[in-house]
Amino acid sequence: MIIRRFLQWAPTAAASERAEAAGALARAYLYCDLAEGEREEARLALTGLLDDASPLVRRAMAESFASAAEAPHNIVLGLADDQSDISSIVLCRSPLLSDSDLIDCAAIGDAIAQSAIALRTGLSAEVAAALAEVGAREALISLAINPGADLPEFSMRRMIERFGSDGEVREALLSRPNLPASLHADLVAATADSLSAFVTERDWMSQERARRVTREACEQAHVIIAAMSGEGENGAAKLVARLRASGQLTASLLLRALLSGNSGLLEAALAELSDLPLGRIKGLIRDWRSTGFAALYRKAGLPDPLLPAFRAAIETLCLIDTGEESGACLSRQRIERVLTACKAINGGELDRLLAVLRRFDAEAAREEARDYSAALPQQPAASALAGSNMIESAVPMPEEPPLLLVDCDAESAQTSTRNVRQIEARLITVDLAALERELAAA
Repeated sequence: MIIRRFLQWAPTAAASERAEAAGALARAYLYCDLAEGEREEARLALTGLLDDASPLVRRAMAESFASAAEAPHNIVLGLADDQSDISSIVLCRSPLLSDSDLIDCAAIGDAIAQSAIALRTGLSAEVAAALAEVGAREALISLAINPGADLPEFSMRRMIERFGSDGEVREALLSRPNLPASLHADLVAATADSLSAFVTERDWMSQERARRVTREACEQAHVIIAAMSGEGENGAAKLVARLRASGQLTASLLLRALLSGNSGLLEAALAELSDLPLGRIKGLIRDWRSTGFAALYRKAGLPDPLLPAFRAAIETLCLIDTGEESGACLSRQRIERVLTACKAINGGELDRLLAVLRRFDAEAAREEARDYSAALPQQPAASALAGSNMIESAVPMPEEPPLLLVDCDAESAQTSTRNVRQIEARLITVDLAALERELAAA
């Protein structure tokens, strides 16, 4: 009888009153001990409220049923297909929605509804893959920052393909724990492409210079990623496979890795390119003077003129100890040794290699200067000012000639000089100490 009176009262009641009553009826359905007939009447009444003209009523039902496992499935599905501020409530929390339900809602929903799905706890790989394929930018950011989402590697790569130029999407993906090294490389490439397009569109750099800067920055990042990833599941082997597939596995990159003290990237690359086991590769690298290493080098398809440079770089791994190196930064000692070895045998065919090595040396020198400046203790502003004054007093600065804004002949220059001197002679020099004494006496 109460439910029937509710249905008779609802058409004439205000929207806020109907919303309050709908929430009470939904809670009664979930938590009260209703008879079977009353429970069915309550379900029918709540189902009818899905057509209520006021979103307040439907929102009250969504808030009551969002986390309930005993809610009517048909009502939850109806609320999930409602406008996004209502559907997002159940899409984010309802345990009744299956993966197929969520995928269907993601396909027709807007960014708000898709983001609600993306933030679900324990989101399955199937739903995550669907969102990566059709989701809006905001939904993909929500998906990336959800630590409970089972986000497959191919789905993350699809997200980079779709929104790699968006900095927030890249940052969200980088925040995920245990991100594979190959995806790190994809994010580096997406960032480099975005920055390159930015500077060339504004004519800050030529396209050729932007390409070279981008390539060198990517190589530097790949060496750092390889040094951080190690030889595990997400290590250098997967990184090398990805770099090979994207055309970024170059002799310059491998030489940079060796000159940074990182042999792991070369080992993984030779194993990838030659189809030999990694243990065999390591043994041949240790015997880098042998014909076996030369045969391995050629089997991998690396440039034959660069073989002496690779041998000299491998030799530096054994002969030069640069302290606690991370394998991520170029070593000037290694570069100098390889430069010396290549100069000794150069007959003109290694000129381009020598130019690359000199650029490596310049890069390492700048990094060395940055590290030196960062290691200096920070001084307060007053101390820094005092230091600059001390330098100025120790090294007197020459007086600068007057700045001439227009061209003039010798006669006009002499006239200008006389005028300046006459003005200086007429300047009044004020003795502040004498003025102070006169004021005190007065």
